[in-house]
Amino acid sequence: MRPVHTAVAVLVAAVWGFNFVVIEIGLGHFPPLLLSALRFLVAALPAVFLVGRPTVAWKWIIGVGVALGIAKFGLLFTGMAAGMPAGLSSLVLQVQAVFTAVLATVVLRERPGRVRLIGMVVALAGIGVAAADGGASGPVLGFVLVVAAAACWGVSNVLTRKAAPPDALNFMVWVCTVPVLPLLALSLLLEGPERDLAALRALDWSGVAVIGYVAWVSTVFGFGAWGYLLRRYPASSVAPFSLLVPVFGMSSAALVLGESVSGLRWLAAVLLVGGGGLTSLAPARAKPRTAAAAPLSAVGAPGAAAASPAP
Repeated sequence: MRPVHTAVAVLVAAVWGFNFVVIEIGLGHFPPLLLSALRFLVAALPAVFLVGRPTVAWKWIIGVGVALGIAKFGLLFTGMAAGMPAGLSSLVLQVQAVFTAVLATVVLRERPGRVRLIGMVVALAGIGVAAADGGASGPVLGFVLVVAAAACWGVSNVLTRKAAPPDALNFMVWVCTVPVLPLLALSLLLEGPERDLAALRALDWSGVAVIGYVAWVSTVFGFGAWGYLLRRYPASSVAPFSLLVPVFGMSSAALVLGESVSGLRWLAAVLLVGGGGLTSLAPARAKPRTAAAAPLSAVGAPGAAAASPAP
């Protein structure tokens, strides 16, 4: 990669890592489901009028919108609101690589291979260490919700690979239109209209900045720049930079929010990032088709799972 593009890749990883700190701040202004709904609303408008028509079938946009927008981010924001620290959340989400690999084996008929299997075991060991650290410093429910968010992220990764969108920014902007109304409905049902109205009435410049960052900087700029890099370089060249996201997430949470980083958390980081790298970046082999098997759509390039961090 050219040096300027390497710098862009690192910048995107930093933007996505710091996004967890911004989410933590935003949860002080808004209920979690309302914050997630506002994030997608502002990301979709007015961008949806500028990116052109969808470049993939609506079934993929709706599928990813439900798995990523409603399930993954709804669970992530709720888990963080339940007390899951921002830095630890950025780290635990990396177990999505394991969920993606397992689902790719079942749905995309990929053989995981020895290196990928080793990576899955290492990443799961990292989750065990992170659970031990989280159990000592945060609520179990928040940890479980973030792990569930990682599982939903794995589902959205597989759906995205099946969709194979030619324009990542166009795809993500249209995906952002799907979760808005369901998340607003869930917020009204579970968080209550009084709480939502109180948060909107108390909106200040800090809250506006939070929504602007998570919508435009993290989502529109982040995915626009990441998609640009993926169009110019192989996924195997771009994807490793996504492993920097938890590094920036933990570091910025420590600097801005004063979160402590224990020895156990550093060990979990090494295991999760290392295992996630092996799981995501190791080449996968497609299983041979049988005469009775229906043909599947082309599988994405190796590393495609890690190429869409979507924090």
